[in-house]
Amino acid sequence: MRKERADALARLGATSVAVAGLRDIVTAEQSAEAALARVAGAAAEAAPQADLVSISVLAQRVWHTATHTGAAALPLDAEQFSADRGPALESVRAHRPVRARTGGEARRWPEFDAAAARAGVRAALSVPLWLEIGDGDPLPGALTCYSYTDDAFDPFDEGLLNLYALVAGHAVADARRRRLARDAAAQFERAVASRAEIEQAKGALMALHGCSADEAFARLVEQSQRNNIRVHVLARRFLGSLGGSGDRG
Repeated sequence: MRKERADALARLGATSVAVAGLRDIVTAEQSAEAALARVAGAAAEAAPQADLVSISVLAQRVWHTATHTGAAALPLDAEQFSADRGPALESVRAHRPVRARTGGEARRWPEFDAAAARAGVRAALSVPLWLEIGDGDPLPGALTCYSYTDDAFDPFDEGLLNLYALVAGHAVADARRRRLARDAAAQFERAVASRAEIEQAKGALMALHGCSADEAFARLVEQSQRNNIRVHVLARRFLGSLGGSGDRG
């Protein structure tokens, strides 16, 4: 079914709303996968002519679809990955938006063109999307909108979607940094608590055996190695055996 193209002001407004919604990605407690799903979903708002949206990522030299708004996008992505060419891959390699229309790409991307025709997809718009979703450098990716309408996308849409993808990439990166900071803080708190239990256990051993702090710690290490358990776990159990408050789980 043909969709009527909204005027430029309406499309700009839709993109603004989609960009504003990306703030939730930064503050929400969610995984990278969930964040990408929200980026794809909001992209459908930024590009109202899109019937399907997918995010493709190149990780360890292998392309895969990280998320999508409809399973019909999967074979379209897969054909591009298999042939190593298509609008999504071209947008990443050329560092720019790429538009395609079914029937007009048989020479450039015959595999994609045939797959799009089979799926009834008439147009596609891909923009580069760099993602910080794991350890190491940002991963190259593409945000692709597919439409069942011939003239779904124009140069104005290219600019809007490219801007949206740029902001989305930063939002995902900020969300990841926030998760890492939160995890680091929790790890530090656990380390402080473990150290406190070890110090308490050392003090108890010094009182029981009249030994020095180093000798008490050596006893803990020896028992830890002998029983194949961590020193702070051993310290907690020891304190619990004395009727203290160290055994908390």
